[in-house]
Amino acid sequence: MNGDLAESSFPDNERCLLEFTETLTRAPHEMTAAHVERLRAAGWNDDQIAEAVYIIAMFAFFNRVANAFGLDDPGIPTDPETG
Repeated sequence: MNGDLAESSFPDNERCLLEFTETLTRAPHEMTAAHVERLRAAGWNDDQIAEAVYIIAMFAFFNRVANAFGLDDPGIPTDPETG
């Protein structure tokens, strides 16, 4: 919940995918073939990797469109207790 993948309870293959997601989101210019190879070694196949990349890219696109047009946060509560 605090964003620390090293301390998370995700299985190793999912943690690997989340690390890939973080790199592609925060530093896409640093991506190399080794990143994809690491996913393959963790058990992800090429179709799954491609789908992950498409979803990551789609969210990046939506965020940039929202930023460009100054769209406001829809106000979805993050804590169901406080609403």
